[in-house]
Amino acid sequence: MTKTRYLLLLLSVFTLVLLSACGASAGSTKDKVTKVIVGTGTQFPNVCFIDKDGKLTGYDVELVREIDKRLSNYDFEFKTMDFSNLVVSLGANKIDIIAHEMEINDERKEKFTFNKVPYNYFPNQITVLKDNKDINNIADLKGKTVITSATSNGAALINKINKDNGDQFKVVYAGQGSNDVAKQLESGRADATVSTPFAVKFQNESSPIKEKVVGDVLSDSKVYFMFDKKDKTLNKEVDKALKEIIDDGTLKKLSEKWLGGDYSKSSFGS
Repeated sequence: MTKTRYLLLLLSVFTLVLLSACGASAGSTKDKVTKVIVGTGTQFPNVCFIDKDGKLTGYDVELVREIDKRLSNYDFEFKTMDFSNLVVSLGANKIDIIAHEMEINDERKEKFTFNKVPYNYFPNQITVLKDNKDINNIADLKGKTVITSATSNGAALINKINKDNGDQFKVVYAGQGSNDVAKQLESGRADATVSTPFAVKFQNESSPIKEKVVGDVLSDSKVYFMFDKKDKTLNKEVDKALKEIIDDGTLKKLSEKWLGGDYSKSSFGS
């Protein structure tokens, strides 16, 4: 074998080794992508719902998709279910995150963890049918029936308000059917509920049952993603992406598009 042919052979072998190394490296990078199952619902107007084309969308959904774009080492996949099943599924490790306007409370903190950066402020107000003239504030709920979704932010809030005011009204819980709260209001089986201006706006645009919010903002809770207690990494990565999304104005745009205003800031100015 001539010296030239020997050098060419060595070069060929070196090239093959280099290509194999690059291939292995690319494969290992791909293998490091972690799938994240995100639990959400389909019946929360403007937040997580099925649009007229059958697509899952809304504020929380599109925010998760934006986070997914910015975290190349994770692959986010949605799993939809009734709201009442989300916490159970997280506890059973069937999902990794809940994206459904989750507020921090003592019960949830015992079993789960949250990211640090809030992605929405949830302005709860008393909500009634549009032609209701009897209820304008909390005091007007005396002797009335308030309907809400069990285990929701609104349920915890209205029960606390009722307790603080001597249990002057009755609290009942909605069924799982779509638009059940509005139907209960229309039928007269309930007098009021707790909702947000953006949910009421969507209700009025998509249903013949018209509503309105009345009185002051009762709470402006910070909203977070909820994770399994054992999670030590993913919530920090989500916060990193969220900070970028807030700083470049993307969160404000998502809020204005889906919620009709900038709910990325507190209405109380804090």
